[in-house]
Amino acid sequence: MPHFEYNGRDSAGALVSGSLDAGSVDEVATRLFGDNITPIDINETGQTDSGQPRRQQSAVKRRSKSQERLNLFLTRSKVDIEELIIFSRQMHSLTKAGLPLDRAIKGLEASLTNKYFRSVLRSIIIGLEQGQSLASSLGRNPRVFSKLFLSMVHVGENTGRLDIAFLQVSKYLELERNTRRQVKSATRYPMFVLAAITVALGIITTVVIPVFAETFANFGADLPWQTVVLMRSSEFVVNNWPYIALFIVAAVTSFVFWINTPLGRLSWDRRKIKIPLAGPVLEKVALARFARTLSMVMAAGVPIVQGLTVVAGAVGNAFVSKRVMKMREGVERGESLHRTAVKARMFSPLVLQMIAVGEETGAVDDLLHEVADFYDTEVEYELKRLGDAIEPILIVFIAGLVLILALGVFLPLWDLNTAINN
Repeated sequence: MPHFEYNGRDSAGALVSGSLDAGSVDEVATRLFGDNITPIDINETGQTDSGQPRRQQSAVKRRSKSQERLNLFLTRSKVDIEELIIFSRQMHSLTKAGLPLDRAIKGLEASLTNKYFRSVLRSIIIGLEQGQSLASSLGRNPRVFSKLFLSMVHVGENTGRLDIAFLQVSKYLELERNTRRQVKSATRYPMFVLAAITVALGIITTVVIPVFAETFANFGADLPWQTVVLMRSSEFVVNNWPYIALFIVAAVTSFVFWINTPLGRLSWDRRKIKIPLAGPVLEKVALARFARTLSMVMAAGVPIVQGLTVVAGAVGNAFVSKRVMKMREGVERGESLHRTAVKARMFSPLVLQMIAVGEETGAVDDLLHEVADFYDTEVEYELKRLGDAIEPILIVFIAGLVLILALGVFLPLWDLNTAINN
């Protein structure tokens, strides 16, 4: 029997690898999906009783992976959500028209300007030509296609409704794009103001205050404490700016490294949803993704246990994802979705009632779709409230800075003018 080696990601997103004896690549992929493992790469390494070809192919495999990493480094290794939406829409139209998958993807590859995306589609075509399923071929590129994308395609292939699967994925991606735009729109103004304030403070501290300090030193008079604080702060920054810059870079690098660790990401995501004003927005965005994704996978016929695994990787928040995985464990023990949702302590009473009604009527997917719409409305309201609240806070903050600078700079001039007039 042929022997296969595979790489994939488990329900927690961790990279796993192993080997299986199976009759074909599709059989390996089916067994992996059954074990809640999303396959990334499946390669035949020879027969079970032959060790030498397996070692040779493993060496070739390592060289090809090294070449692939080099190519990714030299090219723009990113596919925008807009490109994924267009790809899903086009695949929906082409598969609905009955065009073979390899011909459809070859046609899309020729029309792309993103070289990295073209290389991704080329690898998918190679996988299809080797006899792999479309879901397995897409799974070789986990940086581009999410678990939700792969699960929907896998279900579409097995049910013969691949065109519907691509249509549902495109609608989901469009909603995700709109959510991102709303969040960016709400945060663009305060981020711009804070950046402008930072630049202005840097110029005042390093250029303006030193000039005034030299002038004040020539007065030979006692200076107000506000001016002394500004002068000492400016002197410290000017004399130690390389160390300050190095400290900032080290702090940012350490923070990025920390949040990229599983424990750091979980801790940071838990703290994010508790931030005043912004926290409720982030939490409702994650819950909207949860409801919408679970509604889609259940409507597509994905078992609820596997669906919750997919949802956990799509919510975009490690803390919420951990609670979703606890819901999955409860469902595996035989508990109802409503009971596990109550234990998760993430949802409002209204949402819990809707989930309960959905289970009683057998229309959980429809009710979850309503829940997603409810949270989308809540996100819009919270974003508007966030924008209305940030503006006065920024105005007060800027006014405080201007007051400190004005007192520090103009009080000595005022005292000097009073002394001259007297």
